[in-house]
Amino acid sequence: MNLAWSFMAWAKPDYSKGKVDDAGEALSRAESANSLGLVEYSNALSVLNNWRSAHSYPLQVLKMTLLTRARNVSSGAIIAQRLKRLSSITLKLSAERNQHMKLSQMQDIGGCRAVMPTVREVRALEQLIEKSVEKNPSRRPERIKKYDYIANPKKDGYRSIHFVFKYRTISKHREVYNGLRIEVQLRSRLQHAWATAVETVSTFTGQALKSNIGTDEWKRFFALMGSVIALRERQPLVPNTPSDKGLLIAELTTLVRRLRVEEVLAGWGYAVRQITNDVQNASAYLLVLDTKAKTIRISGFRKTQLAKASDEYLNTERTTADNLDIQAVLVSVESVAALKSAFPNYYLDTTAFLKELKRAVGEQPKTKEQAA
Repeated sequence: MNLAWSFMAWAKPDYSKGKVDDAGEALSRAESANSLGLVEYSNALSVLNNWRSAHSYPLQVLKMTLLTRARNVSSGAIIAQRLKRLSSITLKLSAERNQHMKLSQMQDIGGCRAVMPTVREVRALEQLIEKSVEKNPSRRPERIKKYDYIANPKKDGYRSIHFVFKYRTISKHREVYNGLRIEVQLRSRLQHAWATAVETVSTFTGQALKSNIGTDEWKRFFALMGSVIALRERQPLVPNTPSDKGLLIAELTTLVRRLRVEEVLAGWGYAVRQITNDVQNASAYLLVLDTKAKTIRISGFRKTQLAKASDEYLNTERTTADNLDIQAVLVSVESVAALKSAFPNYYLDTTAFLKELKRAVGEQPKTKEQAA
């Protein structure tokens, strides 16, 4: 591949960080285009979209490095990348929820992920990344943060390892990207199944469960399932969940029945129809899920069409902002066939999660009190 030619396709930051932060602040307080004013709203969206698109090149660099390392650990690794959705960005920027967050400092606008077969392989990949950082402390992207949510699970049940990198290069052609932050996630398949089930429930219930917004019963259900999966993987349990397996499964079973979890999740994923548009030799894919029509529309974009992909992504978000039935995301995987494994929530597919849930509630172990 001609790197000089391919580099031409990538967006570059066109605005100062001050203007980026102003745009983020404006969008975070806007309930709609009308509440902000059409001109200001449109200008803010343009700034945000350019800032988001500018992360595509450093994201691609980190993704390719992750791909190589992950495949050195396991041929079964699933690698994917995505640019953060507008609705997720504005929610995170919301002044009521995070008063100190600024758009220019957001560390997961561009994110890539490795889904590994087991926690053992997650840890092996983690060690490869750490060794590379130690070997090249002043060259290549700079690791600035690490979060180990496997050793220290979040209270909502989320478990994964996150690295945050700042892009860094000595190349004059690419130094415009220096300082842009990219998040790298490492997950096991079971952790991925849990996370995508959360996304699916959030989609249909209108709850931002990832942001700890939702009904207490659904939040508790996922916290309990986080511990169930942690037990399977022999890892630390989610805070404030029963340490006794019998008590854990008993509470989980009660919620499964009350929420009709198995029926609800299986019903949502029934007969999703895929509509595919020109995905031959695609480098990026725009996924548009319509939960009401039960369709997922997939549009492919080649390397020379990345600017068009970004524009269509924003246009879709803009025109469907008030339609809670539609969600869009711009992603990259190795092939269209890998999309469902990498983003099962966009196919409303919770098969892996339901399998683990049925296994858990089917065990019904005795509590310590019952055993006595």
